[in-house]
Amino acid sequence: MDIILIPGFWLDASSWSAVTPPLVAAGHRVHPVTLPGLESVDADRSGITLRDHIDAVVALIDTFDEPVVLVGHSGGGAIAHGAVDARPDSVARVVYVDSGPLADGGVINDELPVVDGEIPLPEWSIFPDEDLVDLTDELRAELRAASIPQPARVASDAQALSDERRFDVPVTVIACEFPSSLLTEWMAGGHPYVAELARISDVELLDLPTGHWPQFTRPAELGDLILSIVSRD
Repeated sequence: MDIILIPGFWLDASSWSAVTPPLVAAGHRVHPVTLPGLESVDADRSGITLRDHIDAVVALIDTFDEPVVLVGHSGGGAIAHGAVDARPDSVARVVYVDSGPLADGGVINDELPVVDGEIPLPEWSIFPDEDLVDLTDELRAELRAASIPQPARVASDAQALSDERRFDVPVTVIACEFPSSLLTEWMAGGHPYVAELARISDVELLDLPTGHWPQFTRPAELGDLILSIVSRD
């Protein structure tokens, strides 16, 4: 399979480097993405929009002859869902890593602090304790050193979706900071946080208990779990 790996906020393609070895060893072709404006700390990201990030993934999808698997971490999940909406026939499955599909009109996170038109990785105190599970001081330093300011509009632009065939594309959610049983409870109860997920016809929920950055805290296990998912497709 061709597997497109979409990082979450503040991260580039290199954030997947410890996750991909089992996928490559199994013969899959991995395509970690560096999204527009995340090329370097010094990149011009002032005009980058959510649609620019979605379009970058769609352009990559269009280079393949067969349907691909999209893997989206955190805010990258919203981008993956936007790409599915644009190319529902070209995506075999979406894997959401501590993430999920963002509905039409929703925003990824418009409460993050904007500094000079961009969003640097905030201080750790802004994140809930669940996000930081297993993120040791050493890993925090590694993540911060790798971080790149996020284009502000990607966080605050409204998602724009139009093709209901997106609900026919199978989905796997890898639940990290919250157990999958809680997601099941929310979907059954009509919680707005999972309203878009609940409309998808084929949803699989798996658990990888850790914090919000499993590609740093449990990369080998994350790679093996993604491999087990794509090996069935």
